[in-house]
Amino acid sequence: MRAAIGTAMTRGAAALALAAALAGCGSNGGWGGRYEVHGVDEGDMLKLRGGPGTGFDVIVGLPNGTVLRVYDCTQTGGTRWCEAALERAPETKGYVSWAYLREL
Repeated sequence: MRAAIGTAMTRGAAALALAAALAGCGSNGGWGGRYEVHGVDEGDMLKLRGGPGTGFDVIVGLPNGTVLRVYDCTQTGGTRWCEAALERAPETKGYVSWAYLREL
């Protein structure tokens, strides 16, 4: 009985952790949360793409520190892609990898 309770508690904790991680990226009533590009290697840029995957055209390269509004995220293959717009130029929209974003 104790083993079953422990397993259920572990699964519940894992589900809560996953939900908390996924909650960081989502729709905010039509207005996105503020994130910045972070963790891109020096001399490189995060690619803002025309769709959620590396097969889509690159719209622009974003250096570390670029502020984005993130609206929605989706898992494609092994990468989580987020629909985003540049905060200073909101008409510039596309998709970026979640791995290189941190919430402000």
